[in-house]
Amino acid sequence: MHSRKIYSNRVWIDNQLQPATLCFDNGAITAIHFEKSATAEDFGNAVIMPGVIDVHVHVNEPGRTEWEGFDTATQAAAAGGTTTIIDMPLNASPVTTTLKAFEQKLESTTGKMNTNVGFYAGLIPGNSPQLEAMMQAGVVGVKCFLTHSGIDEFPNVTEKDLDEAMPIIAKYQVPLLAHCELYDAEVECDFENNPTSYRHYLASRPKKWENDAIDLMIRKCREHNCPVHIVHVASAEALVQIEAAKKEGLPITAETCTQYIYFNAEAIPDASCIYKCAPPIREKANNDQLKQAFSTGVLDFITTDHSPAPPNIKEMESGNLKKAWGGIAGIQFLLNGSWTAMKEIMTLEQFIPLVTSKPADFIKAKNKGTIEIGKDADFVIWHPEESEIISENDILFRYKISPYIGQNLYGTVSETIVNGETVYQNKSIKNKNKGQWLLQK
Repeated sequence: MHSRKIYSNRVWIDNQLQPATLCFDNGAITAIHFEKSATAEDFGNAVIMPGVIDVHVHVNEPGRTEWEGFDTATQAAAAGGTTTIIDMPLNASPVTTTLKAFEQKLESTTGKMNTNVGFYAGLIPGNSPQLEAMMQAGVVGVKCFLTHSGIDEFPNVTEKDLDEAMPIIAKYQVPLLAHCELYDAEVECDFENNPTSYRHYLASRPKKWENDAIDLMIRKCREHNCPVHIVHVASAEALVQIEAAKKEGLPITAETCTQYIYFNAEAIPDASCIYKCAPPIREKANNDQLKQAFSTGVLDFITTDHSPAPPNIKEMESGNLKKAWGGIAGIQFLLNGSWTAMKEIMTLEQFIPLVTSKPADFIKAKNKGTIEIGKDADFVIWHPEESEIISENDILFRYKISPYIGQNLYGTVSETIVNGETVYQNKSIKNKNKGQWLLQK
Protein backbone atom coordinates (compact mmCIF):
# COMPACT_ATOMS: atom_id res chain seq x y z
CA MET A 1 0.00 0.00 0.00
CA HIS A 2 1.57 3.28 -1.05
CA SER A 3 0.60 6.71 0.21
CA ARG A 4 -0.86 9.19 -2.22
CA LYS A 5 -2.12 12.76 -2.43
CA ILE A 6 -4.83 13.85 -4.85
CA TYR A 7 -6.22 17.32 -5.43
CA SER A 8 -9.24 18.74 -7.24
CA ASN A 9 -11.21 21.98 -7.24
CA ARG A 10 -14.30 19.86 -6.55
CA VAL A 11 -13.90 17.40 -3.68
CA TRP A 12 -17.07 16.23 -1.89
CA ILE A 13 -16.48 17.06 1.78
CA ASP A 14 -19.09 18.09 4.38
CA ASN A 15 -21.87 17.92 1.81
CA GLN A 16 -20.26 20.39 -0.54
CA LEU A 17 -17.86 20.43 -3.46
CA GLN A 18 -14.74 22.35 -2.52
CA PRO A 19 -11.02 22.56 -3.37
CA ALA A 20 -9.06 20.05 -1.31
CA THR A 21 -6.08 17.73 -1.20
CA LEU A 22 -6.77 14.23 0.08
CA CYS A 23 -3.93 12.22 1.58
CA PHE A 24 -4.36 8.50 2.02
CA ASP A 25 -2.18 5.62 3.06
CA ASN A 26 -2.76 1.96 3.91
CA GLY A 27 -6.31 2.10 2.62
CA ALA A 28 -7.44 4.97 4.84
CA ILE A 29 -7.72 8.77 4.60
CA THR A 30 -4.88 10.26 6.65
CA ALA A 31 -5.27 14.00 6.05
CA ILE A 32 -7.44 16.58 4.28
CA HIS A 33 -6.01 19.99 3.31
CA PHE A 34 -8.29 22.70 1.98
CA GLU A 35 -5.72 23.93 -0.50
CA LYS A 36 -3.53 22.46 -3.17
CA SER A 37 -0.53 20.65 -1.80
CA ALA A 38 2.61 21.07 -3.93
CA THR A 39 3.14 17.30 -4.12
CA ALA A 40 -0.46 16.34 -4.93
CA GLU A 41 -1.63 14.97 -8.28
CA ASP A 42 -3.90 17.67 -9.70
CA PHE A 43 -7.22 16.48 -11.14
CA GLY A 44 -8.32 19.99 -12.04
CA ASN A 45 -12.07 20.31 -12.13
CA ALA A 46 -12.90 16.59 -11.91
CA VAL A 47 -15.22 15.62 -9.07
CA ILE A 48 -13.54 13.52 -6.37
CA MET A 49 -16.11 11.89 -4.13
CA PRO A 50 -16.62 8.73 -2.08
CA GLY A 51 -16.90 5.60 -4.19
CA VAL A 52 -20.43 4.75 -5.26
CA ILE A 53 -22.25 2.11 -3.20
CA ASP A 54 -24.69 -0.24 -4.95
CA VAL A 55 -26.68 -2.12 -2.33
CA HIS A 56 -28.73 -4.25 -4.75
CA VAL A 57 -26.79 -6.59 -7.02
CA HIS A 58 -27.19 -10.21 -8.19
CA VAL A 59 -23.74 -11.72 -8.77
CA ASN A 60 -24.98 -15.32 -9.15
CA GLU A 61 -21.90 -16.96 -7.61
CA PRO A 62 -21.47 -19.74 -6.56
CA GLY A 63 -23.42 -22.08 -8.79
CA ARG A 64 -24.64 -19.85 -11.62
CA THR A 65 -21.38 -18.30 -12.73
CA GLU A 66 -22.33 -18.90 -16.36
CA TRP A 67 -24.65 -15.92 -15.66
CA GLU A 68 -22.08 -13.61 -14.03
CA GLY A 69 -19.61 -14.08 -11.13
CA PHE A 70 -17.71 -11.88 -8.65
CA ASP A 71 -14.73 -11.21 -10.90
CA THR A 72 -16.66 -9.74 -13.84
CA ALA A 73 -19.36 -8.09 -11.71
CA THR A 74 -16.87 -6.21 -9.55
CA GLN A 75 -14.72 -5.17 -12.52
CA ALA A 76 -17.83 -3.68 -14.12
CA ALA A 77 -18.78 -2.01 -10.83
CA ALA A 78 -15.34 -0.40 -10.57
CA ALA A 79 -15.55 0.78 -14.19
CA GLY A 80 -18.69 2.67 -13.22
CA GLY A 81 -17.17 4.30 -10.13
CA THR A 82 -18.72 1.83 -7.69
CA THR A 83 -16.42 0.68 -4.87
CA THR A 84 -18.86 -1.38 -2.76
CA ILE A 85 -21.64 -3.75 -3.79
CA ILE A 86 -24.06 -5.80 -1.72
CA ASP A 87 -24.92 -9.20 -3.18
CA MET A 88 -28.42 -10.64 -3.06
CA PRO A 89 -29.04 -14.15 -1.65
CA LEU A 90 -30.75 -15.65 -4.68
CA ASN A 91 -29.64 -16.51 -8.22
CA ALA A 92 -26.63 -18.19 -6.63
CA SER A 93 -26.77 -21.91 -6.00
CA PRO A 94 -27.06 -22.73 -3.18
CA VAL A 95 -29.21 -19.71 -2.28
CA THR A 96 -27.97 -17.89 0.84
CA THR A 97 -30.59 -19.17 3.27
CA THR A 98 -28.35 -21.08 5.73
CA LEU A 99 -25.07 -20.33 7.46
CA LYS A 100 -23.39 -23.08 5.47
CA ALA A 101 -24.53 -21.55 2.19
CA PHE A 102 -23.32 -18.13 3.38
CA GLU A 103 -19.90 -19.62 4.14
CA GLN A 104 -19.82 -21.12 0.62
CA LYS A 105 -20.68 -17.72 -0.79
CA LEU A 106 -17.79 -16.09 1.13
CA GLU A 107 -15.43 -18.77 -0.10
CA SER A 108 -16.53 -18.23 -3.71
CA THR A 109 -15.31 -14.60 -3.63
CA THR A 110 -11.66 -15.54 -3.08
CA GLY A 111 -9.39 -13.79 -5.56
CA LYS A 112 -12.39 -12.17 -7.29
CA MET A 113 -13.19 -9.01 -5.32
CA ASN A 114 -12.27 -5.97 -7.37
CA THR A 115 -14.54 -3.87 -5.14
CA ASN A 116 -15.72 -4.32 -1.58
CA VAL A 117 -18.53 -6.84 -1.23
CA GLY A 118 -21.23 -7.24 1.41
CA PHE A 119 -24.03 -9.80 1.54
CA TYR A 120 -27.68 -10.30 2.38
CA ALA A 121 -29.25 -13.43 3.84
CA GLY A 122 -32.43 -14.82 2.30
CA LEU A 123 -35.74 -15.36 4.05
CA ILE A 124 -37.83 -18.21 2.62
CA PRO A 125 -40.66 -20.26 4.19
CA GLY A 126 -39.34 -22.29 7.11
CA ASN A 127 -35.83 -20.84 7.42
CA SER A 128 -36.46 -18.32 10.21
CA PRO A 129 -34.38 -20.43 12.66
CA GLN A 130 -31.37 -20.01 10.30
CA LEU A 131 -31.44 -16.19 10.26
CA GLU A 132 -29.76 -15.54 13.59
CA ALA A 133 -26.58 -17.42 12.65
CA MET A 134 -26.28 -15.51 9.36
CA MET A 135 -26.84 -12.15 11.06
CA GLN A 136 -24.17 -13.02 13.60
CA ALA A 137 -21.86 -13.95 10.72
CA GLY A 138 -22.17 -10.47 9.25
CA VAL A 139 -24.91 -10.18 6.62
CA VAL A 140 -26.07 -6.56 6.29
CA GLY A 141 -29.75 -7.39 5.80
CA VAL A 142 -32.30 -10.07 4.96
CA LYS A 143 -34.13 -10.28 1.62
CA CYS A 144 -37.52 -11.80 0.87
CA PHE A 145 -39.93 -12.00 -2.06
CA LEU A 146 -43.68 -11.59 -1.81
CA THR A 147 -44.16 -13.13 -5.26
CA HIS A 148 -42.33 -15.89 -7.17
CA SER A 149 -38.65 -14.93 -7.37
CA GLY A 150 -37.92 -16.68 -10.66
CA ILE A 151 -35.71 -19.14 -8.76
CA ASP A 152 -37.59 -22.20 -7.49
CA GLU A 153 -35.27 -22.76 -4.54
CA PHE A 154 -36.03 -19.22 -3.32
CA PRO A 155 -39.83 -19.33 -2.80
CA ASN A 156 -41.79 -16.29 -1.72
CA VAL A 157 -42.92 -15.78 1.87
CA THR A 158 -46.42 -15.38 3.26
CA GLU A 159 -47.65 -13.17 6.07
CA LYS A 160 -47.17 -16.09 8.47
CA ASP A 161 -43.47 -16.36 7.47
CA LEU A 162 -43.04 -12.62 8.02
CA ASP A 163 -44.60 -12.86 11.49
CA GLU A 164 -42.11 -15.60 12.36
CA ALA A 165 -39.03 -13.86 11.02
CA MET A 166 -39.54 -10.18 11.78
CA PRO A 167 -39.13 -10.36 15.57
CA ILE A 168 -35.78 -12.15 15.04
CA ILE A 169 -34.61 -9.59 12.48
CA ALA A 170 -35.82 -6.68 14.65
CA LYS A 171 -33.60 -7.92 17.48
CA TYR A 172 -30.52 -7.34 15.29
CA GLN A 173 -31.85 -4.09 13.81
CA VAL A 174 -30.87 -5.08 10.28
CA PRO A 175 -33.32 -4.30 7.49
CA LEU A 176 -35.73 -6.79 5.96
CA LEU A 177 -35.67 -6.06 2.23
CA ALA A 178 -38.82 -6.95 0.34
CA HIS A 179 -39.54 -7.46 -3.34
CA CYS A 180 -43.03 -6.02 -3.26
CA GLU A 181 -45.47 -7.52 -5.74
CA LEU A 182 -48.52 -9.47 -4.61
CA TYR A 183 -49.59 -11.75 -7.43
CA ASP A 184 -53.24 -11.54 -8.28
CA ALA A 185 -54.54 -13.90 -10.96
CA GLU A 186 -57.32 -11.49 -11.88
CA VAL A 187 -55.22 -9.49 -14.37
CA GLU A 188 -56.94 -9.39 -17.76
CA CYS A 189 -54.20 -8.51 -20.22
CA ASP A 190 -53.89 -11.32 -22.78
CA PHE A 191 -50.10 -11.37 -22.43
CA GLU A 192 -50.40 -15.08 -23.28
CA ASN A 193 -51.31 -14.27 -26.88
CA ASN A 194 -48.99 -11.25 -27.18
CA PRO A 195 -45.74 -12.54 -25.67
CA THR A 196 -43.48 -10.06 -27.49
CA SER A 197 -45.55 -6.96 -26.67
CA TYR A 198 -44.03 -4.70 -24.00
CA ARG A 199 -47.42 -3.04 -23.46
CA HIS A 200 -48.92 -6.43 -22.62
CA TYR A 201 -46.01 -7.31 -20.33
CA LEU A 202 -46.49 -4.02 -18.48
CA ALA A 203 -50.20 -4.69 -18.08
CA SER A 204 -49.45 -8.18 -16.72
CA ARG A 205 -47.72 -6.74 -13.61
CA PRO A 206 -49.90 -3.78 -12.60
CA LYS A 207 -49.09 -1.11 -10.03
CA LYS A 208 -51.77 -2.57 -7.77
CA TRP A 209 -49.53 -5.60 -7.14
CA GLU A 210 -46.82 -3.32 -5.85
CA ASN A 211 -49.15 -1.03 -3.91
CA ASP A 212 -50.81 -3.95 -2.09
CA ALA A 213 -47.47 -5.57 -1.24
CA ILE A 214 -46.04 -2.30 0.07
CA ASP A 215 -49.19 -1.84 2.21
CA LEU A 216 -48.58 -5.30 3.66
CA MET A 217 -44.92 -4.53 4.48
CA ILE A 218 -45.84 -1.22 6.13
CA ARG A 219 -48.41 -3.00 8.28
CA LYS A 220 -45.87 -5.65 9.30
CA CYS A 221 -43.23 -3.01 9.98
CA ARG A 222 -45.67 -1.29 12.35
CA GLU A 223 -46.57 -4.57 14.09
CA HIS A 224 -43.03 -5.82 14.68
CA ASN A 225 -41.07 -2.56 14.70
CA CYS A 226 -38.66 -4.32 12.34
CA PRO A 227 -36.72 -2.13 9.87
CA VAL A 228 -38.22 -2.65 6.41
CA HIS A 229 -36.70 -1.67 3.08
CA ILE A 230 -38.73 -1.60 -0.12
CA VAL A 231 -36.49 -2.52 -3.05
CA HIS A 232 -36.95 -1.20 -6.60
CA VAL A 233 -40.07 0.91 -6.15
CA ALA A 234 -41.57 1.23 -9.64
CA SER A 235 -45.16 2.26 -8.84
CA ALA A 236 -45.38 5.99 -8.14
CA GLU A 237 -48.79 5.34 -6.58
CA ALA A 238 -47.03 3.65 -3.66
CA LEU A 239 -45.04 6.79 -2.81
CA VAL A 240 -48.01 8.17 -0.85
CA GLN A 241 -48.07 5.11 1.40
CA ILE A 242 -44.30 5.17 1.93
CA GLU A 243 -44.37 8.87 2.77
CA ALA A 244 -47.16 8.38 5.32
CA ALA A 245 -45.28 5.47 6.94
CA LYS A 246 -42.13 7.59 7.25
CA LYS A 247 -44.10 10.50 8.76
CA GLU A 248 -45.54 8.06 11.27
CA GLY A 249 -41.96 7.35 12.32
CA LEU A 250 -41.84 3.73 11.13
CA PRO A 251 -38.33 2.35 10.41
CA ILE A 252 -38.91 2.20 6.67
CA THR A 253 -36.65 3.00 3.72
CA ALA A 254 -37.12 2.68 -0.03
CA GLU A 255 -35.05 2.69 -3.20
CA THR A 256 -35.63 2.76 -6.90
CA CYS A 257 -33.23 1.71 -9.63
CA THR A 258 -31.53 3.52 -12.48
CA GLN A 259 -33.70 1.77 -15.07
CA TYR A 260 -36.94 3.07 -13.53
CA ILE A 261 -35.82 6.71 -13.78
CA TYR A 262 -33.79 6.52 -17.00
CA PHE A 263 -36.07 4.50 -19.32
CA ASN A 264 -39.82 4.85 -19.94
CA ALA A 265 -42.36 2.29 -21.17
CA GLU A 266 -43.46 4.49 -24.08
CA ALA A 267 -39.99 4.26 -25.64
CA ILE A 268 -39.44 0.53 -25.16
CA PRO A 269 -39.71 -1.44 -28.42
CA ASP A 270 -41.56 -4.75 -28.58
CA ALA A 271 -39.61 -8.03 -28.62
CA SER A 272 -36.69 -6.38 -26.85
CA CYS A 273 -36.06 -8.48 -23.76
CA ILE A 274 -33.12 -6.37 -22.53
CA TYR A 275 -35.72 -4.07 -20.94
CA LYS A 276 -37.59 -6.80 -19.09
CA CYS A 277 -37.43 -6.57 -15.32
CA ALA A 278 -39.89 -7.00 -12.46
CA PRO A 279 -41.60 -4.82 -11.49
CA PRO A 280 -41.62 -3.50 -15.06
CA ILE A 281 -40.33 -0.14 -16.25
CA ARG A 282 -43.47 1.99 -16.25
CA GLU A 283 -44.74 5.08 -18.08
CA LYS A 284 -42.89 8.39 -18.20
CA ALA A 285 -45.45 10.26 -16.06
CA ASN A 286 -45.06 7.59 -13.36
CA ASN A 287 -41.27 7.67 -13.56
CA ASP A 288 -41.13 11.47 -13.31
CA GLN A 289 -42.88 11.11 -9.95
CA LEU A 290 -40.25 8.58 -8.83
CA LYS A 291 -37.54 11.12 -9.67
CA GLN A 292 -39.27 13.84 -7.65
CA ALA A 293 -39.50 11.48 -4.67
CA PHE A 294 -35.74 11.82 -4.03
CA SER A 295 -36.08 15.56 -3.41
CA THR A 296 -38.77 14.96 -0.81
CA GLY A 297 -36.89 12.08 0.84
CA VAL A 298 -39.65 9.55 0.18
CA LEU A 299 -37.13 7.50 -1.80
CA ASP A 300 -33.77 7.19 -0.05
CA PHE A 301 -31.22 6.15 -2.66
CA ILE A 302 -30.62 4.53 -6.05
CA THR A 303 -29.44 0.99 -6.86
CA THR A 304 -29.11 -1.08 -10.05
CA ASP A 305 -30.64 -4.47 -9.20
CA HIS A 306 -28.06 -5.80 -11.67
CA SER A 307 -29.59 -9.11 -12.73
CA PRO A 308 -27.78 -10.52 -15.76
CA ALA A 309 -28.47 -13.71 -17.69
CA PRO A 310 -27.02 -15.49 -20.73
CA PRO A 311 -28.50 -14.55 -24.15
CA ASN A 312 -30.63 -17.71 -24.49
CA ILE A 313 -32.25 -17.26 -21.06
CA LYS A 314 -32.81 -13.60 -21.90
CA GLU A 315 -34.60 -14.77 -25.10
CA MET A 316 -32.49 -12.37 -27.16
CA GLU A 317 -33.34 -14.23 -30.38
CA SER A 318 -37.06 -14.81 -29.91
CA GLY A 319 -37.97 -11.54 -28.20
CA ASN A 320 -40.44 -13.54 -26.09
CA LEU A 321 -41.01 -11.32 -23.03
CA LYS A 322 -43.15 -13.96 -21.39
CA LYS A 323 -40.33 -16.53 -21.35
CA ALA A 324 -37.34 -14.17 -20.93
CA TRP A 325 -35.45 -13.83 -17.65
CA GLY A 326 -36.54 -10.61 -15.97
CA GLY A 327 -33.53 -8.57 -15.01
CA ILE A 328 -31.47 -5.65 -16.26
CA ALA A 329 -27.70 -5.73 -16.55
CA GLY A 330 -26.70 -2.33 -15.24
CA ILE A 331 -24.07 -2.60 -12.50
CA GLN A 332 -21.69 -0.39 -14.51
CA PHE A 333 -24.21 2.42 -14.98
CA LEU A 334 -25.42 3.41 -11.51
CA LEU A 335 -23.46 6.66 -11.49
CA ASN A 336 -23.72 7.84 -15.08
CA GLY A 337 -27.19 6.43 -15.82
CA SER A 338 -28.73 7.89 -12.66
CA TRP A 339 -26.95 11.24 -13.01
CA THR A 340 -28.14 11.52 -16.62
CA ALA A 341 -31.70 10.82 -15.45
CA MET A 342 -31.58 13.21 -12.48
CA LYS A 343 -29.43 16.13 -13.63
CA GLU A 344 -32.37 17.99 -15.17
CA ILE A 345 -34.20 18.13 -11.86
CA MET A 346 -31.48 18.33 -9.18
CA THR A 347 -28.01 19.69 -8.56
CA LEU A 348 -24.91 17.53 -8.34
CA GLU A 349 -24.81 18.36 -4.62
CA GLN A 350 -28.31 16.94 -4.16
CA PHE A 351 -27.50 13.89 -6.27
CA ILE A 352 -24.21 12.73 -4.73
CA PRO A 353 -25.66 11.48 -1.40
CA LEU A 354 -28.12 9.24 -3.29
CA VAL A 355 -25.25 7.00 -4.40
CA THR A 356 -22.79 7.51 -1.51
CA SER A 357 -23.71 8.48 2.06
CA LYS A 358 -27.34 7.37 1.97
CA PRO A 359 -26.67 3.77 0.89
CA ALA A 360 -23.71 3.73 3.33
CA ASP A 361 -26.05 4.69 6.18
CA PHE A 362 -28.51 2.03 5.10
CA ILE A 363 -25.93 -0.78 5.42
CA LYS A 364 -24.38 0.88 8.51
CA ALA A 365 -20.99 1.13 6.76
CA LYS A 366 -19.49 3.67 9.13
CA ASN A 367 -16.19 3.94 7.24
CA LYS A 368 -17.75 4.53 3.84
CA GLY A 369 -19.89 7.05 2.01
CA THR A 370 -18.19 10.26 3.14
CA ILE A 371 -14.69 11.74 2.97
CA GLU A 372 -13.33 12.15 6.50
CA ILE A 373 -10.00 11.43 8.18
CA GLY A 374 -9.80 7.78 9.22
CA LYS A 375 -12.44 6.57 6.78
CA ASP A 376 -11.75 4.13 3.95
CA ALA A 377 -9.95 5.47 0.88
CA ASP A 378 -12.70 4.50 -1.58
CA PHE A 379 -13.02 7.21 -4.24
CA VAL A 380 -14.30 7.86 -7.72
CA ILE A 381 -12.78 10.62 -9.84
CA TRP A 382 -15.26 11.58 -12.55
CA HIS A 383 -16.51 14.27 -14.92
CA PRO A 384 -20.25 14.90 -14.56
CA GLU A 385 -20.38 17.36 -17.47
CA GLU A 386 -18.77 14.97 -19.98
CA SER A 387 -20.88 12.43 -21.82
CA GLU A 388 -20.14 9.34 -23.88
CA ILE A 389 -22.14 6.91 -25.95
CA ILE A 390 -21.88 3.48 -24.33
CA SER A 391 -20.55 0.76 -26.61
CA GLU A 392 -20.35 -2.99 -26.13
CA ASN A 393 -16.57 -2.69 -25.76
CA ASP A 394 -16.98 -0.54 -22.65
CA ILE A 395 -18.88 -3.25 -20.80
CA LEU A 396 -17.01 -5.37 -18.27
CA PHE A 397 -19.83 -7.53 -16.95
CA ARG A 398 -20.02 -11.00 -18.42
CA TYR A 399 -22.57 -10.65 -21.24
CA LYS A 400 -22.66 -7.51 -23.34
CA ILE A 401 -26.45 -7.43 -23.07
CA SER A 402 -27.78 -4.18 -21.69
CA PRO A 403 -30.31 -1.47 -22.51
CA TYR A 404 -27.57 1.11 -21.78
CA ILE A 405 -25.63 0.18 -24.93
CA GLY A 406 -26.05 3.04 -27.39
CA GLN A 407 -27.20 5.50 -24.71
CA ASN A 408 -25.44 8.85 -24.31
CA LEU A 409 -24.63 8.99 -20.60
CA TYR A 410 -23.29 11.94 -18.63
CA GLY A 411 -20.50 11.27 -16.16
CA THR A 412 -17.25 9.75 -17.37
CA VAL A 413 -15.12 7.94 -14.81
CA SER A 414 -11.38 8.67 -14.89
CA GLU A 415 -10.36 6.55 -11.95
CA THR A 416 -11.83 4.32 -9.26
CA ILE A 417 -9.84 3.80 -6.06
CA VAL A 418 -10.70 0.91 -3.73
CA ASN A 419 -9.05 0.79 -0.29
CA GLY A 420 -6.41 3.25 -1.48
CA GLU A 421 -5.51 1.31 -4.65
CA THR A 422 -6.36 2.24 -8.24
CA VAL A 423 -8.59 -0.50 -9.61
CA TYR A 424 -9.89 1.23 -12.74
CA GLN A 425 -8.26 4.01 -14.73
CA ASN A 426 -8.59 5.35 -18.27
CA LYS A 427 -10.93 2.63 -19.51
CA SER A 428 -9.06 -0.34 -18.07
CA ILE A 429 -8.64 -2.41 -14.94
CA LYS A 430 -5.23 -1.58 -13.39
CA ASN A 431 -5.16 -3.69 -10.22
CA LYS A 432 -7.33 -6.64 -9.32
CA ASN A 433 -8.62 -8.06 -6.07
CA LYS A 434 -8.29 -4.91 -3.93
CA GLY A 435 -11.75 -5.29 -2.44
CA GLN A 436 -12.61 -6.55 1.03
CA TRP A 437 -15.63 -8.16 2.64
CA LEU A 438 -18.07 -5.79 4.25
CA LEU A 439 -19.43 -7.76 7.19
CA GLN A 440 -21.57 -6.28 9.96
CA LYS A 441 -20.71 -8.22 13.07
